[in-house]
Amino acid sequence: MNTELVPEKIQFLTPMQTSLLEGQVMDTIKTVFDPEIPVNIYELGLIYDVTVTERAVARVRMTLTSPACPAAQSLPGEVETKTKAIDGIEDVIIDVVWDPPWEMSMMSEEAQLELGLM
Repeated sequence: MNTELVPEKIQFLTPMQTSLLEGQVMDTIKTVFDPEIPVNIYELGLIYDVTVTERAVARVRMTLTSPACPAAQSLPGEVETKTKAIDGIEDVIIDVVWDPPWEMSMMSEEAQLELGLM
């Protein structure tokens, strides 16, 4: 029998496993910092949504402080690279969106305190 033609058995994650992986993705994202602002991008409010599918695909919906952000190329790539390195994540999709547009009020209180805005 030719084993090359036999598809691998696909493993699906349970809701608990996807939830745990989503938490790991969020923790990982908190290690990504905007190079111009000494606060991680999660606390800056740049992350709109994180989901992990039953097939272990992480989808991160994020924005940047502005379309002209100097880190426009580096930040999404760093999020993707770090998320792909999580054990159990098979693939990553990064959606950079501009709606709703980012504004300073999206920052966490922690970020506002760190930046002296409170």
